[in-house]
Amino acid sequence: MLNIMEVHETNKMIEQEQLDVRTITMGISLLDCATDNLEETCSKIYTKITTYAKDLVATGKAIERDFGIPIVNKRITVTPVSLVGGACCKTPQDFVQIAHALDRAAKEVGVDLIGGYSALVSKGMTPAERLLIESIPQALTETDIVCSSVNVGSTKTGIDMDAVRMVGEAVKQTSINTADNDSYGCVKFVVFCNAPDDNPFMAGGFHGVTEGDAVINVGVSGPGVVSRALDEARGKSFEVLCETIKRTAFKITRVGQLVAQEASKRLGVPFGIIDLSLAPTPAEHDSIGEILEKCGIAEVGAPGTTAALALLNDQVKKGGIMASSYVGGLSGAFIPVSEDATMIRAARSGCLKIEKLEAMTCVCSVGLDMIAIPGDTTAATISGIIADEAAIGMVNQKTTAVRVIPVAGKGVGDEAEFGGLMGYAPIMPVNTVSCEEFVNRGGRIPAPIHSFKN
Repeated sequence: MLNIMEVHETNKMIEQEQLDVRTITMGISLLDCATDNLEETCSKIYTKITTYAKDLVATGKAIERDFGIPIVNKRITVTPVSLVGGACCKTPQDFVQIAHALDRAAKEVGVDLIGGYSALVSKGMTPAERLLIESIPQALTETDIVCSSVNVGSTKTGIDMDAVRMVGEAVKQTSINTADNDSYGCVKFVVFCNAPDDNPFMAGGFHGVTEGDAVINVGVSGPGVVSRALDEARGKSFEVLCETIKRTAFKITRVGQLVAQEASKRLGVPFGIIDLSLAPTPAEHDSIGEILEKCGIAEVGAPGTTAALALLNDQVKKGGIMASSYVGGLSGAFIPVSEDATMIRAARSGCLKIEKLEAMTCVCSVGLDMIAIPGDTTAATISGIIADEAAIGMVNQKTTAVRVIPVAGKGVGDEAEFGGLMGYAPIMPVNTVSCEEFVNRGGRIPAPIHSFKN
């Protein structure tokens, strides 16, 4: 439990430095909902979610009230739907019916988002997984709060390039389908390599098959707290800089641990993990980019940016791991362009380019996240971007992801507005030289030599 000194520090972080718990996420297994009848499967899914998560939102609000800790989102993750619907779904439209069941159930219990409209295809695809990927554009167009993800690669298995081609086409079609809303459907879709089973953040959250029947995972935030702490470390050595970040991350994670344990106790659901990722918002001073600039980088994207991000990510993990025995998910520092005011400014000025962002993903928590690109970007180019990012994850034994939004009808110089936590973003240029022949080869990029560790 927190002692009195930590309580005072926590109050200061909440009141002055924008500390919040980004999400309480309940993971729910739907494996026992699978049947060979689509209507029955959808009914079981709806019943299980609305039964297990009926008190999730009320409990989150009660914890906010009792402890004075803001909890921004309450969310649900479920078993990858390609597994749940494999026996009953014979067409892409059948999977869309499951997406509607998820949407209805999530709205009934009042959560903000539900994740798990997903497929895990790092080595190959079953017919059901192909159908689910084909259904993604329609599912994300016709539902409001369903989030989708596809894991296309891993260090152990390599990269399924057939899946990479398909998800590039899915992103492009989703962009077209939701053109009247700045292609918002793409905001709800992410492509992974080495996806974790216990990620509470969206759009990539799903309830892995290694998990129990239900679990509570918590994602904490706090870039503003770290940024404010670094004011006292200006001009000082790297040792002081690292210690400041590490100690602050410890305090932030302790708050998340308190919330997670309390939610677990009140809901009667086992506690899973704390994801201690620093997750920015579009608000001023709640920014990863601002932290990097306080490390001594004049503007995000300048030489030294990748090194500063590597330092930040490592110290956040070192501080967090001492505060909780159950750190998981992604854990580190997110760099979503549209959700970070300082990154938005750097992208507008041209100092931060997509190639530099790709370099930064080698050392951050995830990958290319919430990046708006021209609407006329081809599906093959999108697949090439996904393949590049998956290769970084595969070779470096880390989680990487791509969430790009080709904004239909807009080009470089325009802006896209996504609203809320998703923010807004300038349309960033991409390299348009063709990679179509590479993407369309088919088959699988094999796992790297260091994957053979049995």
